[in-house]
Amino acid sequence: MKCIYYLSPTLKSTHQISDDLHAIGIDDWFLHIHSKDESGLVKEHLHSSNYLESLDFIREGFIGAALGFVGGLALAGLAAVTEPFAMPIPLIGYIGIVFLVTCFGAWVGGLTGTMQTNKKIARFGDDIKAGKYLVLIYAKEHQIGKIKEMMSQKHTEATLAAIDPHFLNPFADLQMVRA
Repeated sequence: MKCIYYLSPTLKSTHQISDDLHAIGIDDWFLHIHSKDESGLVKEHLHSSNYLESLDFIREGFIGAALGFVGGLALAGLAAVTEPFAMPIPLIGYIGIVFLVTCFGAWVGGLTGTMQTNKKIARFGDDIKAGKYLVLIYAKEHQIGKIKEMMSQKHTEATLAAIDPHFLNPFADLQMVRA
């Protein structure tokens, strides 16, 4: 499954795009819109993007967990060398140290990510601030041609902006279509 990014200039156009995508079999579950005008999306009964799409807490949580794992290994190594309790620590103690510091890193990373816009969405920040609507369409491989054909025939005002080949991977880079 891929995610196709289109930029739409107006709310009316975005609503028409949504209706036309429904007509070709794309459910609301696979269609999200990112905009600075959330109230307009609610009034038009359009699906706005969710926190998984708009915030970067998953990506930052993974980064925090990785840093926490390295920190946990370092702390466990330090504990093995210094023997802070004047007796050897059992293996489960070292595993516990690494686990707890990894979880702490993931928690801090996730909290940091809640304060940041998703890395993929941030590329369109200027367009969104200018009042455009970013339409995210999650499509299976056999649906992509039908979506692109419908969009090129009925919605020339919307521009294909990017394709995300691995939408589940927060570290995957977008294939930008427009300059």
